[in-house]
Amino acid sequence: MTLWEHLEELRSRLVRAILSFLVGGVVAWIFKDELLKWLLIPFAEAWPKELNLGDPAIHFESPAALFLAYIRIAAISGLVFAMPFILYQIWAFVAPGLYSREKKFAAPFVISSCALFAGGGWFGWKFAFPAAFKFLLELAPPATAEHGIKVEPTVMIGSYLEFVTHMLLAFGFMSQLPILVLFLSIAGIVNHRHLIKFFRYFIVLAFVISAIITPPDPLSQLLLAVPLIGLYGVSILVAYFFGKKDLAV
Repeated sequence: MTLWEHLEELRSRLVRAILSFLVGGVVAWIFKDELLKWLLIPFAEAWPKELNLGDPAIHFESPAALFLAYIRIAAISGLVFAMPFILYQIWAFVAPGLYSREKKFAAPFVISSCALFAGGGWFGWKFAFPAAFKFLLELAPPATAEHGIKVEPTVMIGSYLEFVTHMLLAFGFMSQLPILVLFLSIAGIVNHRHLIKFFRYFIVLAFVISAIITPPDPLSQLLLAVPLIGLYGVSILVAYFFGKKDLAV
């Protein structure tokens, strides 16, 4: 293919990926209420009932705030729904430059990448979010009648969704580590010996990354760092079975 043919192919793949994202966004908009309720579950479970704050509540500060929150939900969910098709378009674009043996990884690549992304997001939603919310919400002191001052959380929906979607995407993309290593090992950039040698440094790196991404509490940082280290161990196995073993260390 000539350069212009490559550019035309790239344009075609990008258009298809964008259309799939738009279709996913429309589907997500139809189910926006259900998606919002699902995103609020960790917050409701972590609500500190012992502080006598009443039922858990999320607020919006302006008439348009809830509408903008639904737009955010539809956009992020549309991206997630369209992820399998987008990944396929990426693979289809690079596939002509691969050997026939490497082209066989197309279906496993799409399936495993989506499964890892979904698993990472689910892990964060199920375990990390409730732990982080519980720690942060319980910082509010118990209400007392002595001084007439009450400190209670007033969480806005825009801030909440920004936090949750940021964390969901972080957990999802971090879980793609074995897929990244698969590409690097097939390309001959790294092998399992490189990864084993770097393992002790990656442990420190995992805790640094989790400290940057997660809220400032030890439990949520641990809940991201430990699975990330486990994924690195899986990546070593991936590099061992699929990578080139004759690289210089």
